[in-house]
Amino acid sequence: MTRAVRIAVLGAGSWGTTVASLAARNTPTVIWARRAEQAEQIAREHRNEAYLKGLALNPALRATSRLDEAVAECDVLVVGVPSHSFRETLKAVAPHLRAWVPVLSLAKGLEQGTRQRMTQIIHEELPGHPAGLLAGPNIAREVLQGLAAAAVLAMPDEEVAHALRPLFASAVFRVYTNSDVTGCELGGPLKNVIAISAGMADGLGVGENTRAMVITRGLAEITRLGVVLGGRADTFAGLTGLGDLLTTCMSPLSRNRQVGMQFAQGRKTAEIVASMNMVAEGIKTSGVVMELAAQHGIEMPIAAEVAAVVRGERGAVEAFRGLRRLAPGAERGVA
Repeated sequence: MTRAVRIAVLGAGSWGTTVASLAARNTPTVIWARRAEQAEQIAREHRNEAYLKGLALNPALRATSRLDEAVAECDVLVVGVPSHSFRETLKAVAPHLRAWVPVLSLAKGLEQGTRQRMTQIIHEELPGHPAGLLAGPNIAREVLQGLAAAAVLAMPDEEVAHALRPLFASAVFRVYTNSDVTGCELGGPLKNVIAISAGMADGLGVGENTRAMVITRGLAEITRLGVVLGGRADTFAGLTGLGDLLTTCMSPLSRNRQVGMQFAQGRKTAEIVASMNMVAEGIKTSGVVMELAAQHGIEMPIAAEVAAVVRGERGAVEAFRGLRRLAPGAERGVA
């Protein structure tokens, strides 16, 4: 192309805004926000106080609350809305999006009911568009502050992935590529469930040894299910697997870890959800994960305890007592 690539980012939450600000350093970028006042604040003040309080955005980033305006002339579409509104957003986008525009997902969830990954929804709602994702161990505030981080741009066509990579990369934000879209995409939603368990462990004060056990055996559960669903085992040892799991289980800024800590305080799911202004995908994903595990005959004891807590069938203390009753078998690495 003789002109600069134009990017549209849908969703002005913390990660969508951060990715848009990163991209604006490299190429013309516009972000779509549902609320007009939020779009105006991003455009005029270069801030998003609702999600990234006190942090400055790239002044080149444009913003709009009109979906058609955001996507009509874009060359790359990035979708950063939560998983529960992903499909309806794509349906609204379809009449305005030009043919063959690559579509990247930022969402780390699985759709309720269909159990589909976001790229599968892209293929259904926007057929003919190359679909992939940008994911990794990324805490939005740290990335926006310029702290070193890395992510993976996963697409089945490696040439397309390599062409898109420079649009988001910087000296301190390294972007790798991977053709295992399924594996990279499953790491995010599956680790969110384990992160709730890690948060419960921290909230209950059960110790570092227990947290290490939860993370390590959680990775084993993630890998077992992920491989059965079509991902490569080595992908789950990389940035979108182990890397993302560690960050989400250990960072005090992790939403899913915060949910687990609130469960440890005895709070119920509805109360926790009502108190948050951002989506913790692990809450909705836990039930879907257990449906997939049952469908494929995969044992996921940690995820099962988290799902029971989310449903209100037991508390955090009971969940950890349940894990203690499990008989350990032979350890075979992550699988």
